[in-house]
Formats: sequence, structure tokens, C-alpha cells
Amino acid sequence: MRYTHLRYDILLCLLIGLMLSYIPVRIIEAILPGVYESYVEKHTVAEGDIGGIAGENISRARRIKDLLDHDTFTVVSPGTEYKNKGAGYYKNHYMQMLTLPSGETVAAIINEESVQRTEDDFFSEDSILPVGCIVYEDLTQNQTFLNQIEYNENLSRTDFYIDMMGNGGKVSQQDYYDWPVFLARAITIVLSFPILHMLGSRIGIFPYFFEPKNKNK
Repeated sequence: MRYTHLRYDILLCLLIGLMLSYIPVRIIEAILPGVYESYVEKHTVAEGDIGGIAGENISRARRIKDLLDHDTFTVVSPGTEYKNKGAGYYKNHYMQMLTLPSGETVAAIINEESVQRTEDDFFSEDSILPVGCIVYEDLTQNQTFLNQIEYNENLSRTDFYIDMMGNGGKVSQQDYYDWPVFLARAITIVLSFPILHMLGSRIGIFPYFFEPKNKNK
């Protein structure tokens, strides 16, 4: 079995680049808390708004007709049933199959942060879903999505979905930080590598990747 090892010059340049990335990462980590706070404010939904907590004044829909008769509504779902049906991605939205008390099924985007539990027992309690509204959309235009969400049973309607997300759906602080920190490290290493290797080659501690044309003249 053949083993391939990184050349010492490549490994050293990568290591130095990783150490250099500590500087931009520290700068980004100093900036991110304020940026994340603004992001959280923007994606925190007020009670009664689409994607927000449904108060007592919000209509409880039991069938599709109730959805169509009200501009906004909520649905009371037994336990975690709304999570255990089909689901799929439609235009970057994670949609779940929601079963109404009538037994009819519709696609819904649900803001988990605004789901209310009616009892202490996670599995036997009812879930009061966030405030929602109808968004008319021909879901049959995305057959891949339909194959995902209808793997067990068909939707009762495919000409609309329920938006229970609104401006909600914020990511955790850790997830929000991970991507910019990764980019800072990657960009620093990619930009510093050729510069470090070129300097090392010129002073003679690294071999050249490509021999200079005038080296032997």
C-alpha cells in the first residue's frame, strides 16, 4: 500500500496560514455579537403576527374551509403529530404535512419557536401551532417536493401552503457564527499560502513549484 505525505513546505505554509487566520477570526468574533443581536430582533415574531404565538383571539381551524374563511388562524395538533408526517424542501423552505382535526392534510412551514404546549407531557399534550395564513402556490410544479412530502399519503390540497413562519426561523448563535468564522479561516489560508511559499522559495528554504526561467542564467 502506498502512502502519500504532504511535502513539508506545503504543510508548514498551511500551518502558518492557520495561525495567521487567528487575527481576522478574532476581529469577526468581536463584531458578530452586535450583528447577531440585530438579526435576532429582525427574526423575532411578535405574538399574533404570522409565525408568532397564537393567542386566544386567533381562530382555531379544524378543516380546510376554516383556513379559507379566515385571513389568519392557528391549528391545534395532537402531540407531535405535525412532525411525524411527510416533509420536504420547497424553494428553500422546509415544509411539513399538517393534518387538520378533520383529517385533511396541507403543507405548512412552521416556526417551532412559537409552538405552544398545552400539558407537561411532551408526547400526550396538544400543540398550538403559530399564527398562519394561506399562500397560494401550485405545489405540483415541484414534483421532487411532492414525492418527499407525500411519501406516506397525499396532500388534500396542492394549490396552496400554510405560512406559519413569517419572519421567524432564526438560527442559533453558534450556527450563525460558524460560517463567517470558517470563511475567515479559509480565505486567510488560501490567500497567504502562495505568498508564504513564494517568500520561502526565494530565500531558499522551500523548493520551487515551478523553476524560474532565469535561475540558471
